[in-house]
Amino acid sequence: MGTPVGGGRAVPRYVQIADEIVQQIRAGVLKPGEMVPSESELVDRYGVAGGTIRKAMVEVRASGLVETRHGKGSIVKDRPPVRLRSSDRFRASHRRGGKAAYLAESEQSGATAKVSVLYIGPMEAPAEIAERLDLEVGTKVLARRRLYFRNGTPVETASSYLPWDVVKDIPELFEENPGPGGIYARLEGQGHVFAEFVETLQARPATKAEASELALSPGSPVVHLLRNAVTEEGLVVEVCDTLMAADQFVFQYRIPATD
Repeated sequence: MGTPVGGGRAVPRYVQIADEIVQQIRAGVLKPGEMVPSESELVDRYGVAGGTIRKAMVEVRASGLVETRHGKGSIVKDRPPVRLRSSDRFRASHRRGGKAAYLAESEQSGATAKVSVLYIGPMEAPAEIAERLDLEVGTKVLARRRLYFRNGTPVETASSYLPWDVVKDIPELFEENPGPGGIYARLEGQGHVFAEFVETLQARPATKAEASELALSPGSPVVHLLRNAVTEEGLVVEVCDTLMAADQFVFQYRIPATD
């Protein structure tokens, strides 16, 4: 019998089993390279029908934590976290070397990175984005939405919003590939020299749509990050709205202890 949740609704048994297996993987009980117990073993363990276990394994595979090998079953993937180094990943030297932040941090972790561009074009600035850009709500901005992969697994979505007046004469920012060093290098090339990047982070459960996009189990933890890119003149020339699979990232910050 399912466990009652808010509103008296019950969580299906297969979802409970899937969540337990996923938590065992995240906790290291099932380690990378190990096989997930077979269907018959799980039937015996949980006292349910084979169909229930098969439905549970569909959910586990959707988490992106396992891969299925024909004739062998499911094996736990090796998914070491990417370590984000806030004091390093936006260094100007990376941009001068032709590396955007995500590619730089992936390289540091030894991972293979891929970026899929989902949308580039004008849109009306939503309220929170407009406030951060110091614009009126509904003002036209350039939106760039991307899906990032690490070793073939989707780990992050990012939507950049840039003031139209800032970008309208920078044609590279309307291309899928904005060129070496990414959009920040193109902005700096137009005289927008960065003074700082201000980030706000919040951990929360993924929505159904977010979980689907990042190949996570429903309700998996994600980190929602909003970043302002601030120039030496104090102008915010980009707001980046990012959603990350929480198990893929470790955040490491260097905080000065002096004035």
